[in-house]
Amino acid sequence: MILMIGCAGTTPNETLSLSERLELGLDYLDEEKYLQAQDEFNLVLIRATGTELGDDAQFFLGESYFLNKEYILAIAEYEKLTRKMGFSPFVEKARFRICEAYRLDSPKYYHDQIYTEKALEKYQEFVDDFPNSENYDTALEAMVLLRDKLAKKLYETGLLYLKMDEYEPARLSFQRVLDQFYDTDIVEITHLGIIRSYCLETNIEKARDYWTGLGGQIKTEELIAEAEILIENAAEKKAKSEK
Repeated sequence: MILMIGCAGTTPNETLSLSERLELGLDYLDEEKYLQAQDEFNLVLIRATGTELGDDAQFFLGESYFLNKEYILAIAEYEKLTRKMGFSPFVEKARFRICEAYRLDSPKYYHDQIYTEKALEKYQEFVDDFPNSENYDTALEAMVLLRDKLAKKLYETGLLYLKMDEYEPARLSFQRVLDQFYDTDIVEITHLGIIRSYCLETNIEKARDYWTGLGGQIKTEELIAEAEILIENAAEKKAKSEK
């Protein structure tokens, strides 16, 4: 009896057409039943690859992982679509979702930033390939935030070197911020970090030369005052040590 009931429970699904299974998967997706949706989309893919339903199932399989916050699995499914089904109208959406998945899986700035770098790379490719996309501006905004995060990671690395009295490595980290992320909000305090490194090293001449050479690139009054105090205090300390 149990066997009969079990079989009876699955029999109606066996009679569904592929298009009906796709619709069932979409219903599951709307209901946030992601595992059930994946089952339906996978079944359609097995039987309908190469048909007009194949790319639908492939894209929404990626969606079922994405909406379930399984971003790396989602990326794998979206990339299958972009590689194997380049004709699909879902390609642009899949490419944007790949960008978003890497961004959402990107950790806080103090962790490894491989996914942040990958997200930035994918966004750049997206805006290059789809300049008329409705997601173009969103992609640009995301790139700004990702660049800020990478800049902060380098800046914090510089501060860590300062705490260890490793002044040259600190300056190298700060300089990388200025070279690679010159358009981020962290530039002013990065210049201040370089001045601080010279002052801690009691290399007053280089600190003053760097400050003078900035030519007004630090515009925030508090940071200007801090830079001048750093140099003044370092000069006084050096003078006392030489007496």
